[in-house]
Amino acid sequence: MKIGIVGGGKVGGALARLASAAGHEVRVGRREHAQDGDGVAVGSMAEACTHGDLVVLAIPFLVCDDILPALAPNLAGRIVIDATNPLQADWSPLWLGEANSAAQHIAALLPGARVVKAFNTVFADVMHRDGLARSGGARVTAFVASDDEEAAASVEAFAASLGFAPIRVGALAQARHLESLAHLNIAIAVGCGGGTDAAFVYDQRRA
Repeated sequence: MKIGIVGGGKVGGALARLASAAGHEVRVGRREHAQDGDGVAVGSMAEACTHGDLVVLAIPFLVCDDILPALAPNLAGRIVIDATNPLQADWSPLWLGEANSAAQHIAALLPGARVVKAFNTVFADVMHRDGLARSGGARVTAFVASDDEEAAASVEAFAASLGFAPIRVGALAQARHLESLAHLNIAIAVGCGGGTDAAFVYDQRRA
């Protein structure tokens, strides 16, 4: 599968390495793209968008209003994975209101894209093969929310190929709860000194 990743920071880089190791053809898009990294092709953000069957947004939510409108034509009809969280520069929550979320805001910025919320509840420090395997053989959960059933299924399959345990949580409106879960994760890691080598594992017993 061809994977485009918009953003070359810690999350984007970690997902790029995971996807490349899983056999996907990855291109990372950065504002500054003169050099390759970790054996993964690097280009412009527009190139990453047009490359990907799936395109991951791994940029700070605060810059989305500046960056995404120009990329919207490149993302029309594509599956876009929103891995962002509504955060201030100091990682404190940016409240968007009870009926809104970063994912819904991004969907409005990209009216032709098939937006799926995923990977926002996982720290970059966990996004490697050893980090995704937790105690007792459990895998880190990748929560998936979207209004597009086919797009959500594609993202679930992609997440599973990376080593996550994906689980569908419903429509894109559920992203506000996933973003709150990310706020909780940050509060434990930073405010309570828990550190970023930690992850949520949803233990769903099957009949």
